[in-house]
Amino acid sequence: MRIALAQIQSGTDPAANLALVEDHTRRAADAGAAMVLFPEATMCRFGVSLKPIAQPLDGPWADGVRAVAEQAGIVVVAGMFCPSDDGRVTNTLVAAGPGVDAHYHKIYLYDAFGFTESRTVAPGFEPTLITVDGVDVGLTTCYDIRFPELYVELAQRGAQLVTVHASWGSGPGKLDQWTLLARARALDCTSVLAAVGQAYPGDEIAAAGPTGVGGSLVCSPVGDVVAMAGPDPQLVVVDVDLDAVGPARDAIAVLRNRAGFAQTSRAQSLG
Repeated sequence: MRIALAQIQSGTDPAANLALVEDHTRRAADAGAAMVLFPEATMCRFGVSLKPIAQPLDGPWADGVRAVAEQAGIVVVAGMFCPSDDGRVTNTLVAAGPGVDAHYHKIYLYDAFGFTESRTVAPGFEPTLITVDGVDVGLTTCYDIRFPELYVELAQRGAQLVTVHASWGSGPGKLDQWTLLARARALDCTSVLAAVGQAYPGDEIAAAGPTGVGGSLVCSPVGDVVAMAGPDPQLVVVDVDLDAVGPARDAIAVLRNRAGFAQTSRAQSLG
């Protein structure tokens, strides 16, 4: 299965960012990808007020993503913000393309490293899978990557490929943590893991919040790095080996060998 990771640098204009989605989706389709992944906050970068930017899932920005996916004939997954009933917004992935019209609201909010996402963002509660070319794909967002139970849950629901869409905060050791966590989650769920992030925007914008470090990568089910981007905007096109998932699960067997208390804890944490 061929996929593409669009490591872009979002700005504050949703229309301009949608144009980036259109351009990179066309390039991914031309390269033969079945799916193209965009980062968290593709609609608008962090560091500005998100409530005035937010739109519903049937609004013009999400419909624009659907139109781009339909025209290109591939699945597009991109980060946006939707209004929440409690006055906050949701940090949402919209997924669209052949046979796909779905969304995922970020479950684990980034209340860490001096940032409190939950002040302005309402959490989601339900893991989400889509099916692309017959392959079950789990969707996750940024800070989710620090919580292994979500990735195990997605694998146990059938995911062979799990995606991470991020706008990773910069700082000492943060890029190394991103890479380490991606490799670890691939091992936890013995699935292919594709992690796409925002490109590094420079020191001035980076000081405003978690606006990206680059380093988008794809990991095999045994945690090997198959491809990795640098800090700058880049379209990474990768052929992922889904045939390696079954043998990895037979050999490592962490999904099969999980203890009963872990199953109960997982249900409670995601319930």
